[in-house]
Amino acid sequence: MQTSDFRKGGAVKYNGETYLISDFQFVNPGKGAAFSRTKLKNIKTGKVVEVTFKSGESVEDADLQYRKCNYMYNDGSDYHFMDNRTYDQFSISKDLIGEYADLLVENSEITVVFVDGAACSIQLPPKLDFKVISAPPGEKGDTATGANKPVVIETGATISAPLFVKEGDVIRINTETHEYVERVQQK
Repeated sequence: MQTSDFRKGGAVKYNGETYLISDFQFVNPGKGAAFSRTKLKNIKTGKVVEVTFKSGESVEDADLQYRKCNYMYNDGSDYHFMDNRTYDQFSISKDLIGEYADLLVENSEITVVFVDGAACSIQLPPKLDFKVISAPPGEKGDTATGANKPVVIETGATISAPLFVKEGDVIRINTETHEYVERVQQK
């Protein structure tokens, strides 16, 4: 794999270990050679390292598979899943789930990333809908400023949403940024 093929969620082998690319940035300074600045997450330990690769450098890629799985529950330290095709059950540690942990709804279907046969991370759709379970009332007179308030969604996560969002509403969240997108019409 060339550095130009890097993408978020890809997997590479670096120093004998397998890593997921959690972030990367192509940098082309005005002087000197271009390079890629990457954040690599070790799939075994969850430790993140920052590595700089020269532009065009070759890196060994890892065997990457995506499988549809059902998220069942979390026991505090591990998140438990079931493969929809084989019905095998497995768990992934909270460290490897990372920022997506507070957006997981029990019994929902998600994509699990397997690297070299081991479950190492998950991928959520770009946007998901959640029910608001707690929302403080908006302050009268604040509506003209486009102000936001913290609301709690069904997973327990707190999201910043506009003042008109109330308890019981269903809102759409951007899973990458954890930001409010829109209120969803209920059927």
